[in-house]
Amino acid sequence: MIEKKLFNALTIAGSDSGGGAGIQADLKTFSALGVYGASVITALTAQNTQGVQGVFPITPEFVMRQCDSVFSDLRIDSVKCGMLANAAIIEAVAASLARYRPPVFVLDTVMVAKSGDALLAPEAVRALREMLLPLADIVTPNLPEAAALLGVDIAADETAMREQGRALLALGTKAVLMKGGHLETEDSPDWLITPDEEWCFTAPRIKTRHTHGTGCTLSAALTALRPQRPDWKTTVQDAKNWLTQALIQADRLTVGHGIGPPHHFHQWW
Repeated sequence: MIEKKLFNALTIAGSDSGGGAGIQADLKTFSALGVYGASVITALTAQNTQGVQGVFPITPEFVMRQCDSVFSDLRIDSVKCGMLANAAIIEAVAASLARYRPPVFVLDTVMVAKSGDALLAPEAVRALREMLLPLADIVTPNLPEAAALLGVDIAADETAMREQGRALLALGTKAVLMKGGHLETEDSPDWLITPDEEWCFTAPRIKTRHTHGTGCTLSAALTALRPQRPDWKTTVQDAKNWLTQALIQADRLTVGHGIGPPHHFHQWW
């Protein structure tokens, strides 16, 4: 009997004290999908289901020291970046990724929390675009994030989504997953765009207000599943199927009085 290989994933992101997004959501997702998770914390947030009450960025030097600690000891099969807070931290993370070159790098362009609170300094968008996007195997922006990266208006339809996805691809990333949750459509369309092909993934909108951390959770699922799947198309489909179930079962949780998280352990609890 051949033993299944177990993979190790690293999340480089901010800490959510409420447990629904950021590092906490990523580690839950890794565990739920059968992957060992390590972490590099870029910022501490005072945060709950009702909003972000404070942000305390970690120094770039200590972010880099965490990266060195993890990469020098652990075999890392895949990495995701989430909240990076400012340009100096982005520069430190980019230097670490360029040095250690993980096999898979997922860039989740976190700029704003579900509550509307800013999680990335405005002047850091350029650093994100120029330093990290070219290193990414896939970038996963929602429509406002894609518009901010490109300096254009937010896409109002799927045609514009695809055009912006191709524009991001031209900036150096190997693939783009354009998330269409902000479109006012019956279903939520996501477009996976690579240099060779484009695929549309649609899912019904789940009637739940518990959507805090869904972007973090999806990118973490991609990070966990890509080493276990043959290509990005299969990875995206399986990650979306899992997240859909996590949202369907989110109302089983009783977490906070605001926008709660999806149910990361719906398969296990």
